Amino acid sequence: MSKPRIAIIGTGGTISSIGAHSLEVLNYPETGRKMEPAEAIERVPEAAQFADLVPLPFRAVGSTKISPTDWIELAQLVTRIARDEADVAGFVILHGTATLEETAYFLTLVLKTDKPVVLVGAQRPASALSSDVGMNLVGAVRTAIDSNARGKGVLVVLNDEIHSARDATKTSTYRLQTFQSRDFGLLGHIDGDGVYFYRAPLRRHTLQSAFDIAEITELPRVDIVYSYAGSDGVAVDAFVAAGARGLVSAGLAPGLTAPLEREAAEKAAQAGVLIVQSSRAGSGRVARRTYLSTNRMIGADNLNPQKARVLLSLALTKTSDPDAVQELFATH
Repeated sequence: MSKPRIAIIGTGGTISSIGAHSLEVLNYPETGRKMEPAEAIERVPEAAQFADLVPLPFRAVGSTKISPTDWIELAQLVTRIARDEADVAGFVILHGTATLEETAYFLTLVLKTDKPVVLVGAQRPASALSSDVGMNLVGAVRTAIDSNARGKGVLVVLNDEIHSARDATKTSTYRLQTFQSRDFGLLGHIDGDGVYFYRAPLRRHTLQSAFDIAEITELPRVDIVYSYAGSDGVAVDAFVAAGARGLVSAGLAPGLTAPLEREAAEKAAQAGVLIVQSSRAGSGRVARRTYLSTNRMIGADNLNPQKARVLLSLALTKTSDPDAVQELFATH
């Protein structure tokens, strides 16, 4: 019986890293090297028990170097393969954990396929003692071939857990359980006897998403303003001067800003810059209360600031109307 065919796309990251020795788990991003996906697969032969793995090099960098331009090119690659190669059953994308959640959310908003797409990373390089690379890669492959993964949007797999790309966020610098879905929990588990899903995303994604980037080569500039006690309008003014078409406020919980920062944001909104009010709290909704709607601002729902930035960037490719953008935040 033939095995399903899974494309393994390499972007780099810790999951593709080799350090100087088995206890090097700190300085390897600067002193180690990045493997291409073929080598990464060879180091984990157990993954090939489940699928025919097809390595596809894309990038070999730390994920701090991944930018929106890379997102677009990666989406185009996955779209082309999903369209032209019917025998490819799904995708596993090796990615660094620093920006994995942003890449995953972008992909779930723009990919036009119901084939499983799984992003997987690691907290310890492949060369490390007790590395999580092997089990994470095996878990990602097992998830990508599971029939229940189809149609659930882009997934994030680490630490034997399956998360929705919309909900997953990195919460710890070094711990293996770093990815969490704080408000609503993970989608399922990967155990020794199988892959088990317990819920599915309800927000629009992939084939149901409002976004199509087939003709897009770059995204509008959107920046994040981080609020703190006594923050003023300097950052807001600087980002507007730099050409930002949108700003996400990582506000004080439950989605508030200090007075001078608020004044600057109101001025920017009056000038046509779209302002999305998020929260630095890490969980919970920011509703479009009266202040926001009156000032033509947008509530981020429960998206964290970095994901609100992804959605706002895409929204600006369609519209600059705050009410229309608010609807996109309510449905995606």
